[in-house]
Amino acid sequence: MAIEDGNIEYKSIKKVIGKSANLKSLAETCVSFANAQGGEIVVGIENDATKPEANQVINIEDVNNVISRLRDLTDAVAIVNPIVIDDPNGGQYFKFRVLPSSRTIATTSSGKVLIRITDNSVPISGEELTNLAAEKNAFQWELVSNGRINWLNSDIQEVTSFVEDIQKSKLVSDFIKEKSTEEILEHYQLITSERYLTNLGVIWFGTPSQRARLSYPITVQYIVYNDLEEKIRKKDWHFHIHNPKTLLLEIEKEAIELSYTTEISNGLYRKQIRNYPREVIRELLINAIAHKRFTISGDIFIEVYPDRLVISNPGGLPMGITKDNILHERHRRNPHLINTLHDLGLMEGEGSGYDLIYEKLARDIKPLPSIESTLNKTSVTIYSGIVNKEALEIIEYIGQHYKLSQKEYTVLGLVASEKKISSTQLTQKLQLTNEDRMRNWIGSLLDKSILITRGVKKGTEYLLNPALFSQSKLNITPSLKTIDGEQLKHLILEFLKYNGEKSKSEINSNIQDVEEKDVQKCIYALVKDGHLIPSGSLKTRKYALAKKK
Repeated sequence: MAIEDGNIEYKSIKKVIGKSANLKSLAETCVSFANAQGGEIVVGIENDATKPEANQVINIEDVNNVISRLRDLTDAVAIVNPIVIDDPNGGQYFKFRVLPSSRTIATTSSGKVLIRITDNSVPISGEELTNLAAEKNAFQWELVSNGRINWLNSDIQEVTSFVEDIQKSKLVSDFIKEKSTEEILEHYQLITSERYLTNLGVIWFGTPSQRARLSYPITVQYIVYNDLEEKIRKKDWHFHIHNPKTLLLEIEKEAIELSYTTEISNGLYRKQIRNYPREVIRELLINAIAHKRFTISGDIFIEVYPDRLVISNPGGLPMGITKDNILHERHRRNPHLINTLHDLGLMEGEGSGYDLIYEKLARDIKPLPSIESTLNKTSVTIYSGIVNKEALEIIEYIGQHYKLSQKEYTVLGLVASEKKISSTQLTQKLQLTNEDRMRNWIGSLLDKSILITRGVKKGTEYLLNPALFSQSKLNITPSLKTIDGEQLKHLILEFLKYNGEKSKSEINSNIQDVEEKDVQKCIYALVKDGHLIPSGSLKTRKYALAKKK
């Protein structure tokens, strides 16, 4: 199956050539690529196929007409390299590239503005246009060469170290490793064809004075606060000594507060749990560097409070990314920097790495990250939290007896910390657009009887399977939060039997751990079935047992 993403789009030949062609739609795709980081459009392979039809023939005159028409239907869009390709199966298809528009905003001839977000062309209007204009410079900043610095005049020791790291990396193909030093630098867009350092090259192995001449180089402030939010320690990196890798390692070395742990007892043993998982710290730090907007002024801030950590970097979230879809959407502001960081094994290359962050926090039974974004700044807050010993023991027990995926561990951690969670709540926490996609995250947790469900459709609730943990000898404390509806009804009736007429809030306050909505649902059901009699107005309503006939 042809897989589309942020850099490639497949189109049926019928939608491009012939009576049913819709070139206006294809023009919108071209505009969306131009306003992002460019892309490739392949015509003649269906979305559910990997090859063209065996008897498909492409007329070069038709290709030229399509390209000419697309240029008429778009403005500030560069369409290049159209080529007809012969597939081994005997069929033909053609493809062409759309270059990123480096300075101007690309539009359709009718004035529509779109941008490519993952595999979608997303319309842009209103205030988002201002953000897009700011992003245009950010997209192309990496490749600009302002200082005309020959790479041989940079820090050669840094160059040698970079090339050695690339050659040792398990994520880099032998084809790239076998290139010469200069070819490797050019492959990663660190130098131009004239051998001058790009801005990205200056970041990696420019001398301190060369880095200082960048408009807004990477600068970092690390601040620690006490309980009164008074500064008690500060460290900053403003002297342009480090490239991204050595800066990351230096921060991890100096930021000792980020490695603090909390001790919990486990029988006769004591276990140390990090306040902030190491992998989460690494991912957030590298994200702050990788997604920084290098065209605006501002430091990266790492602020450590007794109960939380806040990491902020200049520039809002990339276009199309919000705090409510960051777990799934993929969009790169500095694609070439991200590519080098990925190939060096320093970050998740497919996106923001938030799937890893969610998994690690969920497995440690900690709150999910809190994200705030404006046009000029993005802040991520994670909490040290108080470790839920019981839920943590459950996660460890399952980890010892089952092999689960990253998504399954995320779901398991959320259910273990909540004890019971509705499908609607779980959908919101996982930023899913509909509950059908939940199956990919639930995975084998139901099949392996690790989780059980209660209710149907939107009323479905997920709970830990009591039978599984009765075998584990974990000494789990019972909670009314997981009580089923019929048992809760009996509990309410028993409470009113001994305490007389009570309001809904009084009933709820005396049945601890049970969610208010569950108590309310049972009260309404008992009234409907004639077991309870309501009295008073809506605000003062109370409930009493119905008299037996």
